[in-house]
Amino acid sequence: MAEPVTLYKLMVLSMLDQSEAPLTNTLLSDFFLGKEYTTYFTLQEALHELNEAQFIQQESSHNNVQYSITPAGQESLHFFENKINSEIQADIRQYIAENQIPIAASAAAVADYYITPEKKYAVHCQFREKGIPQLDLTLNVRTREQAEAICENWKKQTDDIYMLLIDHLLK
Repeated sequence: MAEPVTLYKLMVLSMLDQSEAPLTNTLLSDFFLGKEYTTYFTLQEALHELNEAQFIQQESSHNNVQYSITPAGQESLHFFENKINSEIQADIRQYIAENQIPIAASAAAVADYYITPEKKYAVHCQFREKGIPQLDLTLNVRTREQAEAICENWKKQTDDIYMLLIDHLLK
């Protein structure tokens, strides 16, 4: 079996490779901590090292980070995946299968905000289907609280907002 940190890296790569969408830091942490494979800090160290080596790619928003595997990560995984024992592989497959809906939902609705040169807040909301943007919307608001509320509500109401826009635009 591989050294612990190397094993955790391979497990992360395996999870990202099996998932149909990027995985959030929250979902990865839930798996590793829930199964008591390692600590939060060791997982974060493994993620950092994988990102530095360009085996994974991260996309940050104001409240979470999503990770996806790169071609170099896939190549490395396929070369060393036999270092992950069958019990761990089964745990990974089961977790991905059980969490596919939250995984897809977290990847489908993406929202983040930033401060504009005019010192206002721009909220960038995106709805993706299979990684392809279906709706890309930027709203300017006056306060950080408004920006945070829009980000939070976008993730909860993306489908409704998308359908409402489509309905109104097709009339």
